[in-house]
Amino acid sequence: QVQLVESGGGSVQAGGSLTLSCAASGFTYSDYVMGWFRQAPGKEREEREGVATIDNHSSRAYEDSVKGRFTISRDNAANILYLQMNSLEPEDTAIYYCAADVGEHRLRPGSFLVAGGDEADYWGQGTQVTVSS
Repeated sequence: QVQLVESGGGSVQAGGSLTLSCAASGFTYSDYVMGWFRQAPGKEREEREGVATIDNHSSRAYEDSVKGRFTISRDNAANILYLQMNSLEPEDTAIYYCAADVGEHRLRPGSFLVAGGDEADYWGQGTQVTVSS
């Protein structure tokens, strides 16, 4: 049974930091491109946007607004995906989802960043991040 379980969300003041984790099981984690997507307040789940993605060679892609502030990483031995978030802004407030794909985006983290919101194979349940000003 495939599972993606996120943790690490919470409430923080602007300028603060959080680290999200996603524990994966039930599939060959190292074969998949992984990513973090977020659903902003007032948006539908179908409107999730890509935040950061990483393939199995650790090639990465980032959404422009998080470049220099967020870092995505993966531990293929432990099957865990991370998102280190620094200098958080109120605009980062969202539900953050972990996602995995083994299809056409497997070695294309950039395309997964753009299209993964519609095309990812697997999703976690999401974790809330709230940034107050």
